[in-house]
Amino acid sequence: MAATAKKVKEEMSSDIEESGKIINLPDHDAKVAELAYYKAESRGFEPGHELEDWLEAEREYML
Repeated sequence: MAATAKKVKEEMSSDIEESGKIINLPDHDAKVAELAYYKAESRGFEPGHELEDWLEAEREYML
């Protein structure tokens, strides 16, 4: 199942918990890594595209 930046952001917003003045947000790098993983998975984990996957995932996450 391919993830999109929109789906990951939706999951992130559902993970936000308010407790008084403290808001706990998921780790940015963990979400980017998840997107990059799904990109690698979609092309069969062909080696040599790790940096490309990470940078593309980061761009999508920041949208």
